[in-house]
Amino acid sequence: MKKILVIGANGQIGTELTTALVKLHGAQQVVASDIQAIGRHQELAYEKLDVTDARRLAEVVLQHDIGEIYHLAAALSAKGEEHPEWAWNLNMTGLLNVLEVARQAKLSKVFWPSSIAAFGPSTPRDNAPQTGAMDPKTVYGISKLAGEHWCSWYAEKYGMDIRSLRYPGLISYSAEPGGGTTDYAIQALFAAAAGHDYTSFLSADSTLPMMYMPDAVRATIELMSAPREQIKVAGSYNLAAWSFSPHELVEIIKQHYPAFKVAYKPDFRQAIADAWPRSIDDSKARQEWRWSHAYSLSDMVDDMLAHLVARKPVTQEQAA
Repeated sequence: MKKILVIGANGQIGTELTTALVKLHGAQQVVASDIQAIGRHQELAYEKLDVTDARRLAEVVLQHDIGEIYHLAAALSAKGEEHPEWAWNLNMTGLLNVLEVARQAKLSKVFWPSSIAAFGPSTPRDNAPQTGAMDPKTVYGISKLAGEHWCSWYAEKYGMDIRSLRYPGLISYSAEPGGGTTDYAIQALFAAAAGHDYTSFLSADSTLPMMYMPDAVRATIELMSAPREQIKVAGSYNLAAWSFSPHELVEIIKQHYPAFKVAYKPDFRQAIADAWPRSIDDSKARQEWRWSHAYSLSDMVDDMLAHLVARKPVTQEQAA
């Protein structure tokens, strides 16, 4: 049996997805990789890998007899606006390298994540549809929309099995935020668990689609496990759980920490959030491969805080 390569295994999604893949397939079948020298998953084969290096990527695929790739390495929305050329190169060159290596090595499947950032001001703010107007206003979003088209092109031209999800904002306790516009939710939860106050970089009423990482990981695995004939969306499936604003999240956190205080000082990320939908229509995923989220918003807060308080004390820098 050929092995699975996770690119970006040390990241926010990669940390938990890699663990789930090991539980499903066994440690001998999963190879972790990241640009960092040391991996988070000590039980796995690990390769230091810059995905923009096509030759090195091809070497890793050949060396480990890879059959599937989960390509998660990316520059996120906020960091992408601060470093646009770096973000474009990482997001687009990395994806094209993966698609080319997958084509040449005849890999069975590729997973690549898109994002709600692929939408834009012309997209309906409520129940953003699977197909419709998409005019992203960030380097990250532009790269995601272009990436969806590249995945569709490779699938149609070469018959490759490439699967993708438009993730909403993802909330996780396993890895620190990676520079996204929805990171305020994780930062607020980290701060509350550490006994700190928090200053939000989005306004109190900025409602955005969000999801708890265990549901996102399960959705990814279910998508990749579904029979190919059930995958009818070319490009990337909308994916959703619930939507909330910073104020709504804070009110739930205060049920656990009544003294928790939040100030609101929107920065450049507010304009990014204002261009994104408030909610997502993911009926295609629910109909075609039976996607359904398990965690409610209150369940997520309960579980996040329980895990965070069980960890080592969070520093002020981590909470900020």
